[in-house]
Amino acid sequence: MVKDLFERIQDNKGPLGKWASQAEGYYVFPKLEGELGPRMQFHGKNILNWSLNDYLGLANHPEVRKADTDAAAQFGAAYPMGARMMSGHTTYHEQLENELASFVMKESAYLLNFGYQGMVSIIDALVTKNDIIVYDVDSHACIIDGVRLHMGKRFTYKHNDLESMEKNLQRATKMAEETGGGILFITEGVFGMRGQQGKLKEIVALKQKYNFRLLVDDAHGFGTLGKTGAGAGEEQGVQADIDVYFSTFAKSMANIGAFVAADKTVIDYLKYNLRSQMFAKALPMIQTIGSLKRLELLRQSSAIKDKLWENVNALQSGLKERGFNIGDTNTCITPVYLEGSIPEAMVMVNDLRENYGIFLSIVVYPVIPKGIILLRMIPTASHTLEDIKETLAAFEAIREKLVNGTYKEIAERTTVDVS
Repeated sequence: MVKDLFERIQDNKGPLGKWASQAEGYYVFPKLEGELGPRMQFHGKNILNWSLNDYLGLANHPEVRKADTDAAAQFGAAYPMGARMMSGHTTYHEQLENELASFVMKESAYLLNFGYQGMVSIIDALVTKNDIIVYDVDSHACIIDGVRLHMGKRFTYKHNDLESMEKNLQRATKMAEETGGGILFITEGVFGMRGQQGKLKEIVALKQKYNFRLLVDDAHGFGTLGKTGAGAGEEQGVQADIDVYFSTFAKSMANIGAFVAADKTVIDYLKYNLRSQMFAKALPMIQTIGSLKRLELLRQSSAIKDKLWENVNALQSGLKERGFNIGDTNTCITPVYLEGSIPEAMVMVNDLRENYGIFLSIVVYPVIPKGIILLRMIPTASHTLEDIKETLAAFEAIREKLVNGTYKEIAERTTVDVS
């Protein structure tokens, strides 16, 4: 007897879907309203928002808004129609690619419609069944899904662990010698959950012993790290040694889209083999022209990035001075680790939002180990020192309630299914 395909869906909602009845609309799929920025509205209340990846505060920059508006007025949302290869190619797309390549110090670049799809397709295009992939166990989902398409062997190494990297490169080398293929090593410039930079300098040094090509996802590093904002590779002095550089527009650029940069030979190959772009409509003019303006602002002055880091340093030093554990972040991403159960975490976040007006992201098991609550904050150039002062006071208050059992007591009185 053949089962109904949807029977499983009825019985198993998935690791996140099982929480939908009590979490949707509040803990997940929340509706933030008002102008994008540190101060927005949630459930009719004003909140201080630490949950936007608008690092440089460009989402509401007047020049950006004007560029977006002018592009929409001139071209509408449809232009250009068709894939780049067929009928969707424009001078603006070429200009943005050239400027991006120059900014990240690469010979050539190619635009992507979305970061997630782009990374999946890049991995798929770069390797054959004879090649071996070596990647960080904590890689973003887009990398993991790209690796899943690979028909050959793949090895994961322990997160940012040099000994594990080398061990798996040795295994990959032996395997590649048997298959006649090559090795693609994948890491991230910044790991988005905990805020650590990938060990790019040390990975590049391993090239002296092992023959591999390096692909770096620098979604959180682009615009925030390095003297010019060119990312984690520039920050660590190894940008030239990254073979394939990738970033999204969804963070520092406050837009939709992404790009990949490398030597011209590699980009020329990807242009004709990147299925996510070959069989998809070109990036619309609103995003393309809007990204040109954003990149212009990023290049012309370091003032925005300097303000970002003033806020990052104030928030992170303030947390550490008050005894909070923020792990080993060395980027803008600011995680705060507390001990508690999932029900306690839900009560805490409710308290933060309803009584302190603080909105941030919460991460619990199975993403992190049981008994740990991770409160993840994204400081931006738009935040103020007063915002930070207000947040630090709220954190001291909620920690006291967590330690003295207030949240546990409330959680025990509330029916929460944690099965």
